[in-house]
Amino acid sequence: MKIIIAGAGEVGFHLAKLLSYESQEITLIDTNKESLNYADNHLDIKVIKGDATSISILKEARVKTSDLLIAVTSSETTNITVSVLAKQLGAKRTIARISNTEFISHKDEIEFTKLGIDELISPEALAASEIELLLDQSAFNDSYEFEDGALTMVALNLSSTALFVGKTVKEAAQIFSEIHFVPIAIQRFGTQFTIIPRGDTKLKRGDNVVFITSEGGAEELCKVTGKTNKDIKNVMILGGSKIGFKATRDLSNRGFNVKLIEKDKERSFELADLIPQALVINGDGRNVDLLDEESIEEMDAFISVTGNSETNIMSCLVAKSKGVAKTIALVENMDYFELSHSIGIDTLINKKLLAANNIFRYIRKGEVVAMTKLNNMNAELLEFVVKPTSNICNELIKEIDFPRSAIIGGVIRNGKGLIALGDFKIQEGDRVVVCCLPKSIKKVEKLFL
Repeated sequence: MKIIIAGAGEVGFHLAKLLSYESQEITLIDTNKESLNYADNHLDIKVIKGDATSISILKEARVKTSDLLIAVTSSETTNITVSVLAKQLGAKRTIARISNTEFISHKDEIEFTKLGIDELISPEALAASEIELLLDQSAFNDSYEFEDGALTMVALNLSSTALFVGKTVKEAAQIFSEIHFVPIAIQRFGTQFTIIPRGDTKLKRGDNVVFITSEGGAEELCKVTGKTNKDIKNVMILGGSKIGFKATRDLSNRGFNVKLIEKDKERSFELADLIPQALVINGDGRNVDLLDEESIEEMDAFISVTGNSETNIMSCLVAKSKGVAKTIALVENMDYFELSHSIGIDTLINKKLLAANNIFRYIRKGEVVAMTKLNNMNAELLEFVVKPTSNICNELIKEIDFPRSAIIGGVIRNGKGLIALGDFKIQEGDRVVVCCLPKSIKKVEKLFL
């Protein structure tokens, strides 16, 4: 695919990096010479210095023959303008990054597609939604919903209390026959290798295991692993950024008791007016005395979303030391993901990764309707719609020539999530959730064309 990215900031560079690994033809446009030089020296892409809203610059990037234009500059207005111009100049598909989440909630009313914008994304809104989902599934360190929860991906570390530790996947399936969950990816403790489990794969203590669950599966998983999906009511959020504001507002509207700590005095008063149902505190969240004064030990969850990754990590560690059960930190550096479990923080979230996941489904072949990369694992979760022409249509799963480095986690049929094993027959219209390593993506895509 020929892809143009407008904006070489954090999100733009990260996208260019991921897409260049997949041998896509990438052109990156930005006005900042330093950012472009770094991208040019580190990635196999074409760079153009200039204003992406310039028609001549877009023509230089050969927008007329582009399959996808992604506008992810720091300016919402620029992104909308670039997308509209690119569509008029011949781009097949356009995606604009926005910060005003009202646009997303009213997109059917406004009909942005008529303006030339096929998709709107807000990394901040995605991060806030991720926080809500993680609080709803408090026992797990990662979570992702397909079709409003018909199937849910959850991840956890296996402790010695898990009933299937030491058993193979096949043995565990025989013991827990009427289950609503299935393992789809494993990372062994102390390694960076991702394993797609087969029947003879042994589950070991310390494994970080990703499961697909259908309705009731998360509760069953808690029971057999000794985890507790604690009911979270009291939440402390550090940082009144766009993410902090949206998470506080949405959680307060759902009945959570939220305390929001913001360092900037003017911003604190602004937030207090915008979110009257939450308690907004003006202070430095790095001050342990302040956290003690605000009864951090009574909190069920602590979420740190300041603009500084190190502050977020350290404050979450302080919260853990005070007995807070669930901690979530926003980080910019992807390398920190490898450290999250070893240093004791429950979940790290990253805006760039969330935005990339949202965008990536547009470059996958087959009808991909949802996609996420697994945190700290070299694997993707893809949701495909089965067409009558798909090679797997009307086939039993056990008879499909599926690559060993991929696995079908579940199927959504008529809105109901199902754990699909070998004797399950795939039908037209099914939404199939697949977990696969990068080397098997192309082969998996072909099965759904």
